[in-house]
Amino acid sequence: MVRPTNTRFAVAVHVLTYLAGITDGRAVSSEELSRSTNANPVYVRRILGPLRGAGLVDSRPGVNGGSVLAADPARITLEQVWQLFQGDEPVLGLHGPDPSCATGRGVRRTLTALDRTVADAVATALGRYTVRDVLDGVVEAESLPPDTVEGTLPPDTVAEAPS
Repeated sequence: MVRPTNTRFAVAVHVLTYLAGITDGRAVSSEELSRSTNANPVYVRRILGPLRGAGLVDSRPGVNGGSVLAADPARITLEQVWQLFQGDEPVLGLHGPDPSCATGRGVRRTLTALDRTVADAVATALGRYTVRDVLDGVVEAESLPPDTVEGTLPPDTVAEAPS
């Protein structure tokens, strides 16, 4: 099974969805986000930086400081988040074969072309959904068989508003 090389996109979607579920206006600390994402607080802060830079998250300083969602979750597409963290990086994890190997050059050209096709398909699919959709469980309801959602996702990853 193919394993992702990084979790930036998934953690960013988790953070945005968690913040979208905060309805009392309070700021959320990186430590709280860290517990929810099961990621190191430093890693979470590294995710928050680009989200802040894109105007999706605001930071509040001080004792009760932390992060708040700065945009309407119904207007933040998963494609926006994907592009923010993936950019033009290869999706297929391309390697650099020996330049003198004709097979390697051919494989590289083919996979590079396929990578763009795959990246475009991923972006298109993600563009159909928003952070609000994730919070509301729309993606699971529309695209995955019910037993897939229940059978593969840990219970704490089901889209629910944080308590």
